[in-house]
Amino acid sequence: MTVVHGSTKRLDRLPPSPRVPRVLQGIGFSFSRKWTVDQVTRRCGNVFTLTLPVFGRSVIVADPALAKQVFMANTDDVGNIQPNLSRVLGPGSVFALDGTQHRLRRKLLTPPFHGKSIKNYERIFEEETLREAATWPEGQPLQTLEPMMRITLNVILRAVFGADGAHLDELRRIIPPWVTLGSRLAVLPMPSRTMGRFSPWGRLAAYRRRYDDLVDRLIDAVRADPDFNSRDDVLALLLRSTYEDGSAMSRQDIGDELLTLLGAGHETTAATLSWAFERISRHPEVLAELEAEALTDTNEYRQAAILEVQRVRTIIDFAGRHVYAPSFELGDWVVPQGYSILVAIAQVHRRSEEFPDPDRFDPQRFVGQRPTTFAHIPFGGGTRRCVGAAFANVEMDVVLRTVLRHFVIEPTDAPGEKTHFRGVAHTPRDGGKVVLRRR
Repeated sequence: MTVVHGSTKRLDRLPPSPRVPRVLQGIGFSFSRKWTVDQVTRRCGNVFTLTLPVFGRSVIVADPALAKQVFMANTDDVGNIQPNLSRVLGPGSVFALDGTQHRLRRKLLTPPFHGKSIKNYERIFEEETLREAATWPEGQPLQTLEPMMRITLNVILRAVFGADGAHLDELRRIIPPWVTLGSRLAVLPMPSRTMGRFSPWGRLAAYRRRYDDLVDRLIDAVRADPDFNSRDDVLALLLRSTYEDGSAMSRQDIGDELLTLLGAGHETTAATLSWAFERISRHPEVLAELEAEALTDTNEYRQAAILEVQRVRTIIDFAGRHVYAPSFELGDWVVPQGYSILVAIAQVHRRSEEFPDPDRFDPQRFVGQRPTTFAHIPFGGGTRRCVGAAFANVEMDVVLRTVLRHFVIEPTDAPGEKTHFRGVAHTPRDGGKVVLRRR
């Protein structure tokens, strides 16, 4: 035991671990991780140790102050979680990079997802919402998750890939089954071989070969476009961009990065929107406020509602890091080299200290004020915070506004939908059902 800055630091042990066999810890986390983490948090507090499949010995953090320590740590000491989604997305994905390489790639990716660039995409957000909504039934339950998945997919294919015509149609055929399969495989140990074309990994590899061929043809088409220098899709912006040394991204890296932007921004944004419809249909006072605001040019309450949906129905429930330093001080604990640290986002979002009556859905708590930085972290935090966060936020805002302007959502007193875990995202189990009528 050592005294540091006048306080006692426990340097002789890790955070506590539940008195449950390690194999049961892993099974519980794999099949019902929100429930498992809730149970362990009640018994062990806001920081504890578990042994997990894929990640091994891990420290789980459910406290904003400790989350800040993890997110703001020197990236040489605490870096990219291992393994990560690059197993599915490719070695050129930003998920695969660390340190200087990661910083330079983020610098290249940031401009297309901020300010004026996103403003240019608002028309696409609205067009795709109206295109999808044209076939929605009136007066009968509509499962919103799949329509939202199609909207967010088409938005990304147009705004990010710059695809149209035959390229757009082919990507629409390839991407949905790839996302579904990739999401399920992302949380499983990766075999050393694909195990043949009839195995899940073999099918994923086959989708990837078709995708790589299509992206190669799409890059050629974009470069050959007479308006190449004025195009505002992300693919064109990446093709025109260079690193500080004047070098450009390779075709393989561009393909991996486009797939990353799609994989990270397609299902997660759709799930948040589906939860938004599920939540507001069960809170008539919130729905009435949103409907009134949608007829104006303001969006303060709608933004507050989106923040509250992200809080009470967290889509991605963990953000992870890997300890590379010999040890890492975390609050009163010291985490050894080789451990994973997982920030339990869903538990951070439900702390009564930051959010009184945390189970209550109340957008008013965010009206006129932004949430505390490390108490509300749907996009993660620090240097690895989602680069497309602003893009997703504007997309959700425009989609929700468009639906509210063209449809009446019927309130319901049905029980709230339970959560379904799809491998990466947590979605409404019944698909976010609502009953709509055209205005």
